[in-house]
Amino acid sequence: MGLFTRAKEDAPCTVEVSHLFESLHAHVRFNNGAVINPGDEVLVHGAPIMAAYGEVITEDRTATITRANWLERTWTKLTGDFEFMELCEFAFSEEITL
Repeated sequence: MGLFTRAKEDAPCTVEVSHLFESLHAHVRFNNGAVINPGDEVLVHGAPIMAAYGEVITEDRTATITRANWLERTWTKLTGDFEFMELCEFAFSEEITL
């Protein structure tokens, strides 16, 4: 894999979608042990999984992993902390009484 090239690989995966009061999540587990690195992209094939309230649905699917090249991986590592800070909400206020 070169400096600007991107490799693709298909991987079998298990998708779990939960829509419970205790947990609302969607998880993908790669059955072949594939590891996702910073900057990699994952596309899970198939129709969207819609879990009704109170359901947990588990399906076997195939995913395509597009590996980031060296430049993308380095850029993601360097800027990842800044993007995380966009998710944080900070409020500084002073209570003033009249």
